[in-house]
Amino acid sequence: YKDDEDVLLWMNTVGPYHNRQETYEYFRLPFCKGEKVSLIDRHHENLGDALQGVELKHSGLDIKFRRNVDATKYCEIELDQKKYESFVYAVNNHYWYQMYMDDLPIWGIVGETDENGEDHYMWTHKKLEIGYNDNQIVEINLTSDKKIKLVPNIKIQFTYEVVWKPSEIPFRDRYEKYLDPSFFQHRIHWFSIFNSFMMVIFLVGLVSMILMRTLRKDYARYQKDDDLDDMERDLGDEYGWKQIHGDVFRAASYPLVFSALVGSGAHILATALSVVLFVMIGDLYTERGTVVSTAVFVYAALAPVNGYVGGTLYARMAGRAWIRQMVIGALLLPTLVSGTAFFINFIAMYYHASRAIPFGTMVAMLCIIVFVILPLSLIGTIGRNISGGASPPCRVNAVPRPIPNKRWFMEPSVIAALGGILPFGSIFIEMYFIFTSFWAYKIYYVYGFTLLVLLILAIVTVCVTIVCTYFLLNAEDYRWQWTSFLAASSTAAYVYLYSFYYFFFKTKMYGLFQTTYYFGYMAVFSIALGLMCGSLGFMGTSLFVRKIYTYVKID
Repeated sequence: YKDDEDVLLWMNTVGPYHNRQETYEYFRLPFCKGEKVSLIDRHHENLGDALQGVELKHSGLDIKFRRNVDATKYCEIELDQKKYESFVYAVNNHYWYQMYMDDLPIWGIVGETDENGEDHYMWTHKKLEIGYNDNQIVEINLTSDKKIKLVPNIKIQFTYEVVWKPSEIPFRDRYEKYLDPSFFQHRIHWFSIFNSFMMVIFLVGLVSMILMRTLRKDYARYQKDDDLDDMERDLGDEYGWKQIHGDVFRAASYPLVFSALVGSGAHILATALSVVLFVMIGDLYTERGTVVSTAVFVYAALAPVNGYVGGTLYARMAGRAWIRQMVIGALLLPTLVSGTAFFINFIAMYYHASRAIPFGTMVAMLCIIVFVILPLSLIGTIGRNISGGASPPCRVNAVPRPIPNKRWFMEPSVIAALGGILPFGSIFIEMYFIFTSFWAYKIYYVYGFTLLVLLILAIVTVCVTIVCTYFLLNAEDYRWQWTSFLAASSTAAYVYLYSFYYFFFKTKMYGLFQTTYYFGYMAVFSIALGLMCGSLGFMGTSLFVRKIYTYVKID
């Protein structure tokens, strides 16, 4: 800025403190504007702003760089019965508001009640203390003052004051005051990461020891069987995973749906890793709406991953309707997210909430899906057709082998239900920090933790599904594809159950809109996590199964 240059104060939203997502346009409450006219009356900077309900409106306050302003009246309202009831409702529900100046957020409270809750007061004076370093704004503090008792049919004057102070804070560090290291870098957070890391070491060691030792015995036994003549082999007690070599690479039931789910999961995994790395490198959390915008564009750009992984798996299962598979895989998650957003949008529109996504933004998202995600998924699928797929190490029998009876705990449904417990155990502490940053008033910035937790989750998920699949195959049950996918994806069910605990015991949310918003988007998050874990579990298990059957001699 230059001296005496206009500095715009933008009013964003107002809403109940306990319902962070239930926000309304600031001037939905009968506040008044200042007289200063701006060429731009309202704006949002990026796609993330529009999706998150950010709608900035000019405050009308006359603020100039490095020019102090004494307490000055900027507008006045007459408190008729309707306005009185609006402000009383806002004070009773602890309404707070958010403003922006030079992309720095500022929060204030509308008013307060007395100790008995009978009289209602509103703050009418805004004192802005703005710190500047050279020609840049690096710090803003808001002090609310002049408490006025709300009584019908009185006139209320709103005033403001601006004090400029030199500051030593470098411009690049101006966002650090909004972060909360005491919360995110608490010893419990570090301990949970260490605990999960020790779980990974234990699991990897256990899996390696059990499988190496057991597989060595299996190979020795099968080698011994190969040395017997036909009569002895027929009279012998044949059991174990070798016996189903003719069925283990049989196509999964519903191959089109299965390959679409695995492809979508791989797409989500690639997007999650890329976004976390981008945010870590660029500190994108300091810019409003940038993380959401980045996630949308990275997801669209990585659509070939979906087409390639899903298309390869579908071709391996001898699928023929590859175009239908590609379309279903590409539209699976966008349809789920759009459907949920559309439903919540109706409720937001009924409440006149700022979270209602504008029609233009909906059209933009539809264009991204139709003109970016679908063509790039097609490119990935065509790439699969060019590269071809590896043939299985064992020939598939024409007639499926009957599956013998086994103990109840070896049934695929039981394995699928229990398979997600350990992966959930490795991430549930991090879930608390992520939930608190999204559903409460913390800015999540420890993306290094997120990357570590993602890697730990991947390793634990693969280890658990490999062990589950080994026991399933040893019970001569060759339905391992869906079992490995569902055993890994059941982590999402535990995360969604945890979200219920978090809602009822860690928050004070209330009302139809906030409750629907919370459980709707938590369902989307859990399903996306389930697809990602399921895809990880299946791909890791698939490599394991192909490996062990490669070294078995088949007559």
